[in-house]
Amino acid sequence: MTMIRGAVAIFRRDMKKFISTPYVIIFTLFMPIMYLIIFGNAMGGTITNIHIGVVQAEPYTIETPLFTSTVEALRNFRSAPDKPTIFVVTVYPTEALAKQALADGQISGAAIFPSTLPGDNTIRVYEDSSDYMVPTLMEGGITAAVAATGTQNPVEINKLYGKIEYFQFFGVGVIVMAIFMTTMMGGAFALIRDRENGIIEGYLVTPVKRSSIILGIIGSGTVRAFLAGFIIVIVDVLITGIVIRTIDQFLLVLLVLVISCIGVTALVVSVASRFNTQQEYASTVAFFNLILFMTSGAFYPTIGMPDWLRWITVINPEYYTVHALRSILLRGQGLNVIGYDLLALFIFSTAAIILGITTYKRTIE
Repeated sequence: MTMIRGAVAIFRRDMKKFISTPYVIIFTLFMPIMYLIIFGNAMGGTITNIHIGVVQAEPYTIETPLFTSTVEALRNFRSAPDKPTIFVVTVYPTEALAKQALADGQISGAAIFPSTLPGDNTIRVYEDSSDYMVPTLMEGGITAAVAATGTQNPVEINKLYGKIEYFQFFGVGVIVMAIFMTTMMGGAFALIRDRENGIIEGYLVTPVKRSSIILGIIGSGTVRAFLAGFIIVIVDVLITGIVIRTIDQFLLVLLVLVISCIGVTALVVSVASRFNTQQEYASTVAFFNLILFMTSGAFYPTIGMPDWLRWITVINPEYYTVHALRSILLRGQGLNVIGYDLLALFIFSTAAIILGITTYKRTIE
């Protein structure tokens, strides 16, 4: 009986603690629903809006029936009658312009149709082979569109970046995961522990400014996150076959990692500064991890997500990090392609630092 009474007492105590934290209860029920909505839509959507460039090979005098019929078929290509069109087709005046647009990441593939003059009647398709699933859909769509014209022209597939395995595609996303997990488990939890142990109050009696405190915490978390991301980059290179071709690409990878680590660390620390217990923080940061990682394109192409979910990528720093790292590591591209990603990450990092300082001040006043 003594054992039972003791067990009942412990049971009551733990239930009171659980009931006294409604925030955690709500998130405990909320998270499975969000996993269903976010994960289901992020991974199971129909891929649409694949941008393809088409061009009639030179020299030519008029567009061939093969060209006009295939372009029309591509523009109306659907996976099912009630589904949206899959391709967005842009007609380029020259092959050089189409290939340049492909190299710059403006389109996912370029189809070069034979000219009106006698000779080789092969349709040459150049594709961005670094994007998972999109090349396969593009090959199938072009082949089906050509077959619908009733011609027998062969289709030649040219993979711009060689054969990229899903292992390599996802490996870049793991780098971002390492950054977020290190930040989440490192500086943010330490901040809450310091608050629980009264260390934060101790800072207030020192000459150190409050902004200096939060900048110090962000700086420490950034270093840890950078080391984690750098280690995963090395692991990716060793086990996935990713190749860093030049020292310039290596330096660009480091630059992307630094800016990303600053932004994500500042965001996580600003979230942590709102809570007094690790349990509440863990529930909230798990939600952020779900939203940010699932919409980053690490698992699945973002063009396969519904419009309402795809808009989250506009403010998602992990999306820009994944895109920049894939552009460098898988495609060998440089600043001309990732400049926009770096600008977005810089703006986000600056805003996150300001938010972290402001939030931290409000929670200790």
